Amino acid sequence: MAVVYLGNSSENVGRVQGCDDGLTQQLFMWGNMITDNKMTDNDVILSRDLGDFKISELGLGGAALGNLFQPVTNEDALQTIEAALGLHINYIDTAPFYGFGISERRIGDMLRPLPRDSFVLSTKVGRLLVPDEGRDINQVYDGYATPMPFRPEYDYSYDGIMRSHEASLHRLGLSKIDILLVHDIGEVTHGVDNLHHMKVLEQSGYRALEELRANGDIKYIGLGVNEWQVCEAVMEFGHWDCFLMAGRYTLMEQTVLDSFFPKCEAHGAKIIIGGAYNSGILATGTKGPEPVYYNYEVAPPEVINHVRAIEEVTEAHNVTLAAAALQFPLAHPLVKSVVPGLRSVGQVKATWDLYREQIPNAFWSDLLSAGLIDVRSPLPKGESHAD
Repeated sequence: MAVVYLGNSSENVGRVQGCDDGLTQQLFMWGNMITDNKMTDNDVILSRDLGDFKISELGLGGAALGNLFQPVTNEDALQTIEAALGLHINYIDTAPFYGFGISERRIGDMLRPLPRDSFVLSTKVGRLLVPDEGRDINQVYDGYATPMPFRPEYDYSYDGIMRSHEASLHRLGLSKIDILLVHDIGEVTHGVDNLHHMKVLEQSGYRALEELRANGDIKYIGLGVNEWQVCEAVMEFGHWDCFLMAGRYTLMEQTVLDSFFPKCEAHGAKIIIGGAYNSGILATGTKGPEPVYYNYEVAPPEVINHVRAIEEVTEAHNVTLAAAALQFPLAHPLVKSVVPGLRSVGQVKATWDLYREQIPNAFWSDLLSAGLIDVRSPLPKGESHAD
């Protein structure tokens, strides 16, 4: 198992002790126990092989740390990252788009003092950040309440990808990025313009990715997207190591089992899952305040009804819906990590509890019997990560 270092400097202790809710202090103490080998495999987040890396089954998604939807203070962001590292979360994903650079800056500030082999980092290409003197930093743009005075511009070309990679190194303050993902290419983002962007990626941008990988500047390449169809398309013109898929293999959706996952297996590409809660509904359920959200929009009636049927099974077995949603994708052997977006120490602790929740085999069997999940889906074995 990969051991994650959590610094024991007085600076770190001072920051942790200043946390109002006390959770960071508790997680910091757990981190010390981990580095002192006083905790067992059942007490920490386990790792899986991603080629030459061991990455944690739970990753840390950097969108929330980029002030997605609401501001996060620098102090809260740094404590969130520190708490995650203390639980052996060694895989962290970010992007220039997340807060127009602020997510990369915050993550780099926390990772920089750590041994380089103690974490695995992915960021993304496909957008360049252009200085914008006239931008009102008090406004929300593209969902981000960020103080960074930049606007994103799409560029999937050779030069655009090379420039984006170098700029990310500067914002992170690191000498190397492990995994480079092409961000948000596909019809969901670009509509009819995607034909142009795909042509640019195939004829120009892919050469940059291949060159960076061949030179050892990055280890692996892939896509970070919300749709599986574009991943199938790029496998026709290149060799890709992994795909970060948001919301496409979840307790609600398993259509990737038809063709995409088999093609990934044949191609040799691994899967990282984002959006395990389908942007909200599998975390909140249907019984809280309305509206509830699915795939970044208000959930339609058929989705609400499907989730209500799942909720009936969770209630029958005393299972937390969010725990089932978090654990379900990890049963598939192609999936190497599930990456929730976390913005506070409290959310790190809550996610840790969901990961460790014991879910009986009968729960998964009842979902199958009710036709609520695809019969081809590998199922968790009802094992607990708790003592």
